[in-house]
Amino acid sequence: MGLDSYLYKKSYVRSGEWVKPEFRTEVEVKTGGEIDKNIKPERIRYIVEEVAYWRKANQIHNWFVQNVQGGIDECQSSYVSRDNLEELLDLCKQVDSDNELADSLLPSTSGFFFGGTEYDEWYFKDISNTITFLEECLSDELADEFEYSASW
Repeated sequence: MGLDSYLYKKSYVRSGEWVKPEFRTEVEVKTGGEIDKNIKPERIRYIVEEVAYWRKANQIHNWFVQNVQGGIDECQSSYVSRDNLEELLDLCKQVDSDNELADSLLPSTSGFFFGGTEYDEWYFKDISNTITFLEECLSDELADEFEYSASW
């Protein structure tokens, strides 16, 4: 039990006869090594990948709530733009470079099983992990749809 947060990347599946062959995406789903006949590849429009997972990283969750979810924290999924991710990455890098900025740039927050609110090794490990996650996400220049969700 506790705060679990996720960032997903949504990739559009370019399929159909109207898509030029060099841009067409083919999807194949297998179960037990065999093509799964219950899933129709031609109906798949998005592939959703979990690109980040945080456990009790309440400072990161707080940033998403305040900057993406309009201050509403109801375990909802929310669209996240590349600009949002670039902004969060910049803040994380600033905090990583100067730990004294943590409370003003990415403050911790308390909540139902949200973990500690101290600016300790766990806080800064979450910052470091977030930098890694976001740099990887943003290195994919074609990725432009992201979604954040959290539960506790």
